[in-house]
Amino acid sequence: MTTAMEIVQRLTGPGGEFELREEEVLGSRLPVFTGRARHLGAVLAASAAFGDRDYIVTATRRISFAEHAARAASLAKALRDDHGVRPGDRVAINAANSPEWILAFWGVLAAGGIVVAYNAWWTPAEIEYALGHTEPVLVIADAERAARTTGARVLTVEDDVPALAARYPDATPETLGVPEPAEDDPAVILYTSGTSGRPKGAVHTHRNLTSVIEYHRFNDALMRAMGAPGDPADRRYLLVLPLFHIASLHNLAVPRLATGSAVIMHEGRFDVDAVLGLIERERVTNWGAVPTMAHRIVEHGAATKYDLSSLTAFSLATAPSSPAFKDRLRAVFPPAKDALVDSYGLTESCTGVSIATPADLAEAPGTLGRPVIGVRLEIRDPDGNALPEGVEGEVCVRSAYNMLGYWKDRAATDQAIRADRWLHTGDIGMLEDGRLRLTTRRSDLILRGGENVYPAEIENVLAEYPGVRECVVLGVPHADLGQEVMAVVVFAERVPAQDEIAAFARERLAYFKVPSRWRLTTEPLPRNATGKVVRREVETSG
Repeated sequence: MTTAMEIVQRLTGPGGEFELREEEVLGSRLPVFTGRARHLGAVLAASAAFGDRDYIVTATRRISFAEHAARAASLAKALRDDHGVRPGDRVAINAANSPEWILAFWGVLAAGGIVVAYNAWWTPAEIEYALGHTEPVLVIADAERAARTTGARVLTVEDDVPALAARYPDATPETLGVPEPAEDDPAVILYTSGTSGRPKGAVHTHRNLTSVIEYHRFNDALMRAMGAPGDPADRRYLLVLPLFHIASLHNLAVPRLATGSAVIMHEGRFDVDAVLGLIERERVTNWGAVPTMAHRIVEHGAATKYDLSSLTAFSLATAPSSPAFKDRLRAVFPPAKDALVDSYGLTESCTGVSIATPADLAEAPGTLGRPVIGVRLEIRDPDGNALPEGVEGEVCVRSAYNMLGYWKDRAATDQAIRADRWLHTGDIGMLEDGRLRLTTRRSDLILRGGENVYPAEIENVLAEYPGVRECVVLGVPHADLGQEVMAVVVFAERVPAQDEIAAFARERLAYFKVPSRWRLTTEPLPRNATGKVVRREVETSG
């Protein structure tokens, strides 16, 4: 009987469909898929061959691969010829999930531009910062976000994108005449919260994303070789998470354009009945959720009302969840019983660093599986030395998936990307029998409903409030969100009403960063001998 390891070796060895070979990448020797596309424009051009198959499906619309390729080509020509987008220009997308978001993404790339994905929950102040940071020549925004955007040329999702996508019906990706980018040229910038208080723009290259595509194609081939029923191209993937995250963009919308699989998109806020109804109607086969969504399914308690028999793969990502919660989920949500997987990844890694299969979760609860194909993972001490199994240290990873660096932030890039292209995540963990166990995630990072929230950004805002002497922001347990944001604010004299400082924060921060719990006091924060706040000793009651 052929083992899984033998199948992997056959697929990735010399002459295999997914041959991995070391090549020079940005001055380092990295394992790369030899059969990868060399840029994302080639991926778009090839996708038209899938013809009338569904690419994007919503509750009310259905767009085929051929239709999408034609519209993306028309949009690209319009962006270039009518709006002056040139290779290397940044074009920002600031919108809620919609088919036009994905269409805009591919249209910008086909025009030679760099897509900058803005967080759709940002306030005007956060948008203003990003506009100055990445200097987009255009912003593609829906009506709600366009109203928050000043000082930039805006094309609307509702009117401009559909019109431009129909303006040049004879355009094709092959006839646009845009110079081909180099593999390590930037393709996408995704923002991730910054520990210094400002969001950082993680730069992902064409090579990064074409490598992620091959990783997903490899997974499909591996499952097929191991006897999984059906054609992988017939799988239907539910998209619920925001498209400005790697989970929905890099690891769903992008690779599915290359595999002929359908993206089933839920639009609007997460609603258990609407999502489960969509799964039932469209026979969704794969869903990657965040723990907050899973909590709501557990609390909803009505999953058995829907026919979810098509859902054969269900994963949790972006935030940790306990083994006890996974057991509760399996008990009430049939698709999670035998198919639940967990993973670890970050914006900077473009895709999952490690994946825990159902077998991993059964054998080693609380771990996050072994590194995915093409990823090397080490646990290192502060001096950069690799540590043995069972010893805690910093999680460091190296692969062709890792980001190029941070946009216009050399210091942060040098801190994250070290010698020989090793990404230092800042996360703390250990290896157990080759599996990763995460013990501390990026120091003080708060994971609220799958969103990364860095205390420093909020503390910097609260420090501007009149009379504030010092403050600290903490993540505290929350049954639904995993963690909620709590602020302990120390005032020199008068302690204001909570509503006053909360309103101040809401004007300056996206809603998910605004503290939902407060402790306002005149008592100083506990500090150690070096003057640093001892966070674990901060009083959170009252």
